[in-house]
Amino acid sequence: MGSIFGGGGGGGGGSSSGTQVQISREAPEVESRKLALYDQAAELAKQPISVPAYQTAGPTQLEQTGFQQAATTGVGAPQVTAGIAGIQGAQQAAAAPLDIGQFMNPYQQFVTDEISRQAQIAQNRVAGQAVQAGAFGGGREAVLQGEIERARQQNVGQALASGFGQALGAAERQRALQTQTGLQAGQQLAATGATQQAMAQADIQSLLQAGGVQRALGQQALEADRATQLQRAYEPYQRVEFLKNIMTNLPTSQSAVTATTAPGTNPLAQAAGAGIGAYAAYNLANRK
Repeated sequence: MGSIFGGGGGGGGGSSSGTQVQISREAPEVESRKLALYDQAAELAKQPISVPAYQTAGPTQLEQTGFQQAATTGVGAPQVTAGIAGIQGAQQAAAAPLDIGQFMNPYQQFVTDEISRQAQIAQNRVAGQAVQAGAFGGGREAVLQGEIERARQQNVGQALASGFGQALGAAERQRALQTQTGLQAGQQLAATGATQQAMAQADIQSLLQAGGVQRALGQQALEADRATQLQRAYEPYQRVEFLKNIMTNLPTSQSAVTATTAPGTNPLAQAAGAGIGAYAAYNLANRK
């Protein structure tokens, strides 16, 4: 009889349990777009930004004109100086002695001579009458001759006093007029100089104010230009920020990725199991 060896066996061996790792990620389309945006932002950040420098508007032409006029001092000084000289001249004229001679009546001597001539006629008439009366050289004639001479001198004195008084009054009026005129002219000149100086100062203030307005407008233009350059420089970053905000507000979906690790197999046990299986198959073939 033949004997049948039946056998079978399984290889034994140790095995380790499998490991599962679960990863949560954005949807592939969303994730790819976010990564592309990040790459774009990273490349943009590498590029330096040329920040424009601050600029200050310089003095305008009006301000420069005002500066030049401000440097010219004493605009009304000549008029003020002339006015002061006129006032001083008027004061000196008021204190100067009167020149009465220029106001004396040029016919005064003729008046005096006429008085003397009339007195001489009277004296001759008295002398003639005395001769006719046979009393020439007498006491009565001498008295009459003395009275005529006294009257002559009195008339001459009155004529001279009247002429002197008239000349004195005229000289005083002339001096007062000159003094008053000189004072008024000096005061007017001084006032004119002060007015010119004030007008020059007002012109300077007007120039500086108008120039300041122009300079302020120029400064605003410079600042606006700088702000425009900055806006243009940061415009790409604003576009990236715009896209980031859109992606942030989009509805998101997540996908789960599970990675499983299979249990491990013992190589010796696997080989032994394979040998037993081959022997059993051989016996079965011999039976048949």
